[in-house]
This record gives sequence, structure tokens and C-alpha cells, in this order.
Amino acid sequence: MMRGSLVLEALGKQFDAGTKALEQVSLRVEPGAFVSLLGPSGCGKSTLLRIVAGLESSTQGSLRFEGDGGEAQAPALSFVFQEPTLMPWASVFDNVWLPLRLAGRSRQQCAAQIQAVLATVGLAEFAKALPHELSGGMKMRVSIARALVSQPSLLLMDEPFAALDEITRERLDDDLLAWWRDQALTALFVTHSVFEAVYLSQQVIVLSARPGRILARFEIDAPYPRGDAFRGSPQYAALCAQVAAALRAGSEAR
Repeated sequence: MMRGSLVLEALGKQFDAGTKALEQVSLRVEPGAFVSLLGPSGCGKSTLLRIVAGLESSTQGSLRFEGDGGEAQAPALSFVFQEPTLMPWASVFDNVWLPLRLAGRSRQQCAAQIQAVLATVGLAEFAKALPHELSGGMKMRVSIARALVSQPSLLLMDEPFAALDEITRERLDDDLLAWWRDQALTALFVTHSVFEAVYLSQQVIVLSARPGRILARFEIDAPYPRGDAFRGSPQYAALCAQVAAALRAGSEAR
């Protein structure tokens, strides 16, 4: 589990061309939490995730990891993008091996670890398959396996299931929650779906239209594991309605 809390204070991002993507974003993500970022297109959700990952730098405010005694070491993190971004010429096994290979570990050294994570995501029988032989959902499972194989404590996910059909998406949402619990991950998840955000999360953060500012925070006080009973519950419907109303307000805010 992530040892320190992720703390964003008055974070802002303005690109060189002048576009202001984020403004005064303050957020605290505790170790082991599942937090979703929700907002209209172009509000800076993905930019915020990239700043946390170190792929972008902020132009205002600060980002730090804070432990009981002050500053904490940045955790090991993995990033799952909107597209699976698999190497088309490489097998499932070799795609998952990639981050370990870049870390200097041989194929033989990693074999048991890779097979274990493929079993975790339900792809144990597809280790030798090539990406073009897989469905969209299976390709995303490979991408998630590649993220999990390095045993991160912080998992960043940028709309990973947006292109999938609803049934596949619901199945992967359930599987994601199982992986999150079993591996004691901290998850920061970007989505456009109110239903997905409420179903997955302990907390949903709603951002305004660009520049993205935090308009609302919702605590999702429902126990895990969740399933169809929660999806069909009055509590879920009420929470989705509240979050959707905040999202509509966020789409109109400037």
C-alpha cells in the first residue's frame, strides 16, 4: 500500500500556448483509497493524472506525498492509458514483460511473476497470443496486467474502459475492484461515466469546465464488494443523480 498520502495544494497548469487547463486544485488521496475524477471533456482530468505521474509539470501550487512524519517517498506507480498501447508484434507475455525488461530483468527471471499476473486478469491461457487475436476487453486486461506486474502501490487509470461495450465494462469494473482490494492499491481513476465513478469509488471528485477546478466531492459510503445489488439499489440511483447534477453544473461553470 502507498505509504504516504498524495497531497495536491492549489495546483494549476497553464500550457505554453496559453491554455489554462487546471486552477486551484486541492486534493488529498489517502493510502488505499479509490478516487475517481469526473468532469466535462477538456476540463483537465487527464492533465491532472499526468502531473501526478510525473509526465507533466504543474505551473502553480504543489504536489507531494505526505507521511506521518512529514514528506514521504514517492510511491511506485503504474499508468493505464485510454488505449491499451500494446506492441502488435509481441505476445501477451512479452507485452506484460516490458516494464520488467526495461528494469533489467530477464524473461526467465520474470516468467513466474508474469504468469501469475496473467492468471489474475484471466489471461493465463493467452500468454502466447498476439494483440490482433484478442478482443478489446482482453487487450485492456493485458494493459492492466502490464501495470500490475511491477507491483505498484499507486495505480493511475485514464478512462481505460471508455471504448468497451457496457457488459464488458461492468465486468472489468468488478475485476478492477477485486485487484484493488487484493493488492492493497491506491487508485486514481479518470472517467466520463457517472455510473462507473459512483460504482467504483470511495470518493468522486467533480471538476468544472476548463480551467478545471473542484466543484464537488462525494463520499460513496457503500461497502465492498459491490455488485448488481448495489447497481440496482436506491442508494446507487440517488448518488448517481446527485453526481450527475454536479457534473451538469460543472459543464456550465466557467
